[in-house]
Amino acid sequence: MTNFKVQILGCGSALPTTIHMLSSQLVEMNGKLFMIDCGEGTQLQMRKFGARMSKLHSIFISHLHGDHVFGLPGLISTLGLLGRTAELTIYAHQELEQFINPVLNFFCKDLSYNVRLVLLRRKGYNLIYETRSISVFSFPLKHRIATSGFLFKEKEKLRHIKREMIDYYNIPFREINNIKSGADFVTPKGEVVPNEQLTTPPTPPRSYAYCSDTAYDESIVPYIKKVDVLYHEGTFTESEMERATKTAHSTARQAAEIARLAEVKKLVIGHFSSRYKELDTLLNEAQEVFPNTELAFEGKVIEL
Repeated sequence: MTNFKVQILGCGSALPTTIHMLSSQLVEMNGKLFMIDCGEGTQLQMRKFGARMSKLHSIFISHLHGDHVFGLPGLISTLGLLGRTAELTIYAHQELEQFINPVLNFFCKDLSYNVRLVLLRRKGYNLIYETRSISVFSFPLKHRIATSGFLFKEKEKLRHIKREMIDYYNIPFREINNIKSGADFVTPKGEVVPNEQLTTPPTPPRSYAYCSDTAYDESIVPYIKKVDVLYHEGTFTESEMERATKTAHSTARQAAEIARLAEVKKLVIGHFSSRYKELDTLLNEAQEVFPNTELAFEGKVIEL
């Protein structure tokens, strides 16, 4: 099975603290390294946790609040200093151009590689990147400015053909892919051998959803239905509900309610307010609704 893992680089909210860094994550899928958000200090976190900058494929920016993008200029510059030549694609809302273009023009005139911006749509469930084995989708979140969530998903795999069946029926090599795709096998004598007899079900595709920043919004449930791991902001405790509503953020309990409605396998909460020195209350409130909840922390690795 190929690697599919997530590493948390930062899980704090707007104000940096000595406890938590600002939002950023790395998603490794099928040998490619993707970044979600790039808060201040992200490149230092990459070095701290041994992430190879040379492997970075592309960056997905959820929205244009500083705690999610202020690390971009430094990272782009450092990649140039390291001699990167491969194009770097950044998926973001159009406002990123107003932020990053002046920086590139002033500090990165002789950049050794091209930075390409792919604009995210503000509505709907959209495929924004795919290969033969993986897909990445964006969908709108409910925040004070245009914000997107992301779903990283493996594509459906082929069925596993039983080696003993190949030998028993002398199945020609040219037929194997058809059988893996679900076809029955017809012997030279005209006997139809059902696919279920020849194969076993494929390994279920794995999926990871990122939802930050966002107020409580049940409209995202269809997009993240039954994902293996959901990262959902749990910025505040229930006692700060008024603050959460005013700032378009979620409480930990609301994050758990989304996880319950979406029937996800595991919930990881993050984007913690700087007011919390310990996070037990946030975790307890979430686990009352969705028991399989974990806290994010810097350096945490989630294996899917």
